[in-house]
Amino acid sequence: MAAGQPTLALRDVHLPGAPSWWPLAPGWWLVLAILAAVGLTAWWWQRRRARRRCEAERLFDEALAAATTPAAQVAAISELLRRAGRRRDRAAETLSGKAWLEFLDRGSKRSDFADGPGRLLLEGGYRRQVDPAQAQALRELARRRFLQWMGVRA
Repeated sequence: MAAGQPTLALRDVHLPGAPSWWPLAPGWWLVLAILAAVGLTAWWWQRRRARRRCEAERLFDEALAAATTPAAQVAAISELLRRAGRRRDRAAETLSGKAWLEFLDRGSKRSDFADGPGRLLLEGGYRRQVDPAQAQALRELARRRFLQWMGVRA
C-alpha cells in the first residue's frame, strides 16, 4: 500500500431486510377476492334457503289456520300435498287411493301414509267428523313431507 492512502475496511456481505407483509402481493389480493366471493355466495344461498323455508312454512300454516274443522284441515293438507306432489312429478295429479299414498311414501323408509296416520287422506276430507288427534298426527307427517317436496329440509 502506498503511504498516505486510507485503508478500506472490508465488510461482510449484508443481506437485505426481510420483505414486509404489507402491502400484499397481487396474488394474495386475488386469493382474498376469491375467498370473499365464495363467502358472499354461501351467505346468499343460505339466506335464500332460509327465506324459501319460511315461505313454505307460512303457506302450510296459513292454509291450515284457515281451516276451521279437523275435516277441513285434512282437505287443506290434501290440497297442499297435491301441489307439492306436482312439483315432484307431473303424474301425481292423476294418482288416487292407495297409489297416491304410496307416492307420498316414496323415498321414505317407513310407510306412514299407506299404513299409518296418512291413511286419513283417503276419506278424512269427506267425513263429517274427524278425530282431532288423528288430524294432528297427519298434520305433522304432512308438514315434513310438504317442506321436503317444496325444496326445503324439515
